[in-house]
Amino acid sequence: MSKIALVGLGLVGRAWAISFARAGHDVALWDDKPDAADEALRFADEVLPDLAANQLLRDSPAAVRARMRRAATLEEQAVVPMESPFEMANTQQAVVATLSGIAGYRAMFAEAFGSDGVDIERVTMAIACFERTVLSGNSPYDRYKRGDVTALTAEQVRGMAVFFDKASCDRCHQGLNFTSNAYANEGIGADKPEPDAGRYAVTHDARDWGAFKIPTLRDVEQTAPYMHDGSLLRLEDVVEFYDKGGIANRNLDANIRPLHLSDRQKADLVAFLKGLSGEGWQSVRAPERFPK
Repeated sequence: MSKIALVGLGLVGRAWAISFARAGHDVALWDDKPDAADEALRFADEVLPDLAANQLLRDSPAAVRARMRRAATLEEQAVVPMESPFEMANTQQAVVATLSGIAGYRAMFAEAFGSDGVDIERVTMAIACFERTVLSGNSPYDRYKRGDVTALTAEQVRGMAVFFDKASCDRCHQGLNFTSNAYANEGIGADKPEPDAGRYAVTHDARDWGAFKIPTLRDVEQTAPYMHDGSLLRLEDVVEFYDKGGIANRNLDANIRPLHLSDRQKADLVAFLKGLSGEGWQSVRAPERFPK
């Protein structure tokens, strides 16, 4: 059974966790504030349904090989979900106060930083340091490129040719990390009544309307659902979407076009993408017990 720790979570975060458990997922909730249960339950019953119905929430990027997305550093990135009303719905001050009030965390901070003082800089530094250890490498593709011709199956080798040649996926998913780290509009959600404006909401540049960060394809087999809104559930669905040329809109990226792949080429491409699954992060587990 997995565990969701409610330590330091704001009201919205607690309510989401409760709803997750109610949905039938095999989880146990561990709460440091039992007296907040009634309010969180009310929020889960009365408010979350409206949030889910009225907000276009984005799918969370994978933590493996974490890259800065909406901040300059991983430390700055760590603060954003704390204060977001749709994530932890908390404040920096409340997070620091919660951690400071737990003797076990103070002892860990003393060991890591030389004193038991807790502040937001140390909190985000600790989170970022952990994220930098969640790495992935030595995938079948990596071993193949190093000369091990048996590392990829025949299907995956054919799929590699589709990826780099027929489909030219590497125009966006390029380099060692299979991403240009740029932004692109592939049309997801563009046909909805109120599309997500994407990067435009930050830059207010008309060229950025509907554009989203191009993610890494490393370990993509393990990071479903796909696309910025989580609307595609399987890699097969993603390949079908791109084979059709995305969804037409005024800002559709020039690299998105119908691919006209055969069924075999589609299956080969999916097989190759699974060959990008690496090693190194599988041992990361949520702690069974939390500091007290």
